[in-house]
Amino acid sequence: MKTKIEQQFPPLELETRPTVSTAACSFYLRKAEQTLRIYASRETGPLRPIRVGAHLHWKTADIRKLLGVAA
Repeated sequence: MKTKIEQQFPPLELETRPTVSTAACSFYLRKAEQTLRIYASRETGPLRPIRVGAHLHWKTADIRKLLGVAA
């Protein structure tokens, strides 16, 4: 049985959006959202976000590459 969070995000190999929200990236990487925000502000993490207004978006292709998941 899938949890509520697992129901919210498709498996990474089925994700069709070019970028995902911080919440989705957090789910896929198993990192806290705040950790990703720290990566973004310090520019120290394994991924670089795209800033859209006040929001951060993370490239799906970069997440797949980091995790070794095929598209």
